[in-house]
Amino acid sequence: MTRLLIATHNKDKVEEIRGILAGLHLSLVPMTDYPAIPQTLEDADTLEGNALKKAEEAFRATSIPAAADDTGLEVFYLNGEPGVFSSRYAGEGATYAGNRRKLLSRLRGVPPRRRGARFRTVVAFVPANGTHYLFEGICPGVIIEKEQGFGGFGYDPIFLPDGYAETFGEMALAQKNTLSHRARAFQKFAEFLRQGKW
Repeated sequence: MTRLLIATHNKDKVEEIRGILAGLHLSLVPMTDYPAIPQTLEDADTLEGNALKKAEEAFRATSIPAAADDTGLEVFYLNGEPGVFSSRYAGEGATYAGNRRKLLSRLRGVPPRRRGARFRTVVAFVPANGTHYLFEGICPGVIIEKEQGFGGFGYDPIFLPDGYAETFGEMALAQKNTLSHRARAFQKFAEFLRQGKW
């Protein structure tokens, strides 16, 4: 069974990715199996840059083919904020709840028709030195005015995907994994892996 390093310390992400890649003949290895390896400093100015940096550093440290993602919530009214800063929108060490509060505060009074947003995920895969592949997934939706649901993580309780009546925070993980930005990016990645061209 081929080992694949999931280059994140976020346990919520690992479980979501594990569900998406279920069925592939892979042994998924989380970064938490390597506590001595420091977390990557995500200082790139694009999602692509951060994802690739995490995957490359993980591969160099372990010699295991590595996949990493970076995700941003892009709110059109705010010119794409929080974007690449989504995980630390409310400051370094921000909590999920703190980030949601800041975003809702920035959108206070903005009418529903102007609250359009999209989640965007970029997955970087580094199977060997000098090679890499990128996969993108996008999920459009709107930012609602108050939190709904206790599932998921991050901005899920305030993001309503287009065409659905439930936020990501209200959806079962299995349903979210059929349509989320991360699911779409990792589904493209999974299809690439099935082709065995790496």
